[in-house]
Amino acid sequence: MTITTLSSREFNQDTGRAKKAATQGPVFITDRGKPAHVLLSIQEYQRITGKQRSIVEALSMPGLGDIDFDPPRSRELARPANLS
Repeated sequence: MTITTLSSREFNQDTGRAKKAATQGPVFITDRGKPAHVLLSIQEYQRITGKQRSIVEALSMPGLGDIDFDPPRSRELARPANLS
């Protein structure tokens, strides 16, 4: 894991560099020489937090409307067994 440190000015001038560095490890962004923020890849953030995608997030992903999905239809609703 590589740790990168950038000043706020460097970050603002070259966000592409910061994003690329974040794929290798955390990027510390400093304000007046003191760490103020940390940039992480989404994979690293999810690994650290243990956060899983919710069903809403999964179903709202771009491009899902292009997937053909035609599940078989049930002819009847299941009825509870007669208990009498």
